[in-house]
Amino acid sequence: MKICVATGTRAEYGLLKPLLEKLKDNSLFELQLLATGAHLSPEFGLTYKQIETDGFTISYKVEMLLSSDTAEGITKSMGIAIAGFSEAFKNLQPDLLVILGDRYEMLALASTALIFKIPIAHIHGGEITEGAYDDAIRHSITKMSHLHFVSTDKYKKRVIQLGEQPQNVFKVGAIGLDNIANLELLTKEQLEDNLKIKFKKYNYLITFHPETLAEESVESQFNKLLAALDKLEDSFFIFTKANADTNGRIINQICETYAQKNSHKSVLFDSLGTLRYLSVMKVCDAIVGNSSSGIIEAPSMYTATINIGNRQKGRIQAGSILNCDVNSDDIYGLLKQVQPQEFKDTLKEITNPYGTGNASIQIAAVLSEINVPSLLIKKFYDIQ
Repeated sequence: MKICVATGTRAEYGLLKPLLEKLKDNSLFELQLLATGAHLSPEFGLTYKQIETDGFTISYKVEMLLSSDTAEGITKSMGIAIAGFSEAFKNLQPDLLVILGDRYEMLALASTALIFKIPIAHIHGGEITEGAYDDAIRHSITKMSHLHFVSTDKYKKRVIQLGEQPQNVFKVGAIGLDNIANLELLTKEQLEDNLKIKFKKYNYLITFHPETLAEESVESQFNKLLAALDKLEDSFFIFTKANADTNGRIINQICETYAQKNSHKSVLFDSLGTLRYLSVMKVCDAIVGNSSSGIIEAPSMYTATINIGNRQKGRIQAGSILNCDVNSDDIYGLLKQVQPQEFKDTLKEITNPYGTGNASIQIAAVLSEINVPSLLIKKFYDIQ
């Protein structure tokens, strides 16, 4: 079976990597890897090179990302993407397409696969993120997909509620937890050597992305976060760049300026890669911002999450996640709350609702037994 797996961002590739390894090593499958979006952009670190360094062959590259993150620029990028994906499918002729998540690149890809009559296996459907248009994209991809690999029972129920056949919806847990279960993470000392930094008494991983449905500007939101960080003493901040969403470049420009002016207490990376990102998450006092990694992966590290605003509103959360509005004083209060050892000790009792880290094994097992041609004719499932 020719299985095409698509990836457009560094974070997405990191989540998919365990599954890619399973498909690559299984003689039942011919793995086709399609790279697009930020992977091919110098501005975002040309992260397709990391894919190749990891030993994967990229079967097709689709350039689609314009140097603009306005609404007009992104929709034009989607149009370019559809043209490129049609060429890719004409050449690759996959039997099945695997899509993860809810980004606009994947919406363009799913739309193209629909017309090409290529069945889609969708990972992480059924979830809710009320603060971003990704929410609508995720559900749209669900309706264009034929197999569904969800992370919790609640999300399985929601996908079925959308009219998908129950026998084609599989609860496998969050695929990002596979990396935590399988990787040997770096120690604090190894990170200092690798990243050329020096940790302080308190350390924070900052990952903030545009809240695309918010009325408040992303510049105003992010500056409130920085104002809270500036109140902290003896603290070090590791920033990672925002993704290629609407106004993501504004965040990245502010990050660059802040890191240059505050090099004694902060550093900015285009991309840490999976191993270093998870290792930093493990040793930090908290992950701060609005990334899904703070919701899904951080609880398995027993690391606190300070989740800001509504971007992740609606997702199932562990007890290690502290939520606040985009308010400098509220953010500062939570930054201080996570510092005492007594608080950190409470995190060791946390159970992650997204599983224990064996999703890729389960997905590969389902794909090895599925009758792909039978998937194409979809019937709407009505809940009685």
